[in-house]
Amino acid sequence: MNTPSSLEDLIGALRCLPGVGPKSAQRMAYHLLQCDRHGAQHLAHALNHAVDSVKHCSRCNNFSENDICALCASPRREAGLLCVVEMPADLLMMEQAQCFRGMYFVLMGRLSPLDGIGARELPLERLVKRALELQCEVILATNFTVEGEATAHYLAALLRAQGIKVSRIARGLPVGGELEHVDSGTLAQAVLERRVVIE
Repeated sequence: MNTPSSLEDLIGALRCLPGVGPKSAQRMAYHLLQCDRHGAQHLAHALNHAVDSVKHCSRCNNFSENDICALCASPRREAGLLCVVEMPADLLMMEQAQCFRGMYFVLMGRLSPLDGIGARELPLERLVKRALELQCEVILATNFTVEGEATAHYLAALLRAQGIKVSRIARGLPVGGELEHVDSGTLAQAVLERRVVIE
């Protein structure tokens, strides 16, 4: 059976999404065209609008419709702390946790030589410039993956060479977690990063 070329193009376009293979893309395309043409039009409009209007904040590199995002423009943020995260989703998690009131810098990735992402592919010069402008402590909040750890190690060396104070978020047990259900690596790290109990 010959598939219309416009349908093939739609299926191919949907495959650019992470985790979407040929079968999933085909199911999505059929669903949009068969059951939800209004939703398909809304999706197309929203996608076009986002591509046209969303850019990077000139200070933190997060997505924004303005040159400076609302977080960077807020006078309520603590300028003495700069938290470096890999992706906008990580920034959102930090904000939802309400545990950090400082400034952010979003790398939009991490060092990953296997994926062809080296130091040149990340906005590291902008990060150093921002940290020097703020004269702040930089908190590295990259993920605890091999790539995230490598990125944190690289950034720590880069920033310390500029005389910038650098710290790393801690690893440990989840709140409410039980020891028998925690993986051995997390438990070992929690023991290594233990704190003195204050009376």
